[in-house]
Amino acid sequence: MFEGSIVALVTPFRHGRLDEQAVRGLIQYHIRNGTNGILVAGCTGEAANLSPDELRMLISLAQEETSRSDRKIWILAGTGSNSTAVTLERTKIASEMLVDGVLLITPYYNKPTPAGQIEHYRKVADSTPLPVILYNVPGRTGVNMLPETIAELSRIDNIVAIKEAGGDVDQVSRIRLLSGITVLSGDDTLTLPMMAVGASGVVSVTANIDPAGISGMCAAWKNGDIETARQLHLKLFPLSKAMFIETNPMPVKAALEMMNLIVGELRLPLVPVKPESRETIRKALVAAGLMNQVGE
Repeated sequence: MFEGSIVALVTPFRHGRLDEQAVRGLIQYHIRNGTNGILVAGCTGEAANLSPDELRMLISLAQEETSRSDRKIWILAGTGSNSTAVTLERTKIASEMLVDGVLLITPYYNKPTPAGQIEHYRKVADSTPLPVILYNVPGRTGVNMLPETIAELSRIDNIVAIKEAGGDVDQVSRIRLLSGITVLSGDDTLTLPMMAVGASGVVSVTANIDPAGISGMCAAWKNGDIETARQLHLKLFPLSKAMFIETNPMPVKAALEMMNLIVGELRLPLVPVKPESRETIRKALVAAGLMNQVGE
């Protein structure tokens, strides 16, 4: 159902509040550059530090801006939490606002067993008519969702996709062998290898700064232009590595600030990247040909 380049949008702040103007500007940037979907309030959007009212505002802004586009752009909302009760509350907000789907991170900190994961996802999926995207990211949650668990969950009608961010192409192969669920890469540097074994696209951090590059790579692969996809992958690779030089979304917010697209404000416990990391990010932006959008 979902494919291509879906940006895991950062959440711009100014003086501690959502920067509405910057949100609108970022979404227009994606409309101009071929992004297929906008995910608000994901991990890159500092979801754990957003209030329910801020979630509503982000969804509303995304819907309003994408309605100006002459093509369909999916609006997805990250509504997952380590608490099933909180996940249900946030998913209810997204359902009432008629987004195109919800992204549900595996409950973090609690480290649920496969049985607990299944019951969590089943309960949330049963609470909404929306398409549900599972999100496996062991580096943040402390637990890997097994391909067998994913296959079991894929039998639930409205669980339609998984964002796979385990850093393991073998896992994607095993998922594809066990089920027909749509796989979306959650690791920018592995998107092309994952598409080679059956992924349909990516939920991307790097798309925040180079939406044309990520959407172009996905489109080239879909259209069978393997060489163009490979060249774009190689061009994007150093940029994507730089976006994870420190904890996400600290580097990508620094990059967007250098590009004069946002104020790089973060909410504690996240802090600005170190000066040496900032210089690495700046060099990566220049090398990627984004210098015309980079401030001094």
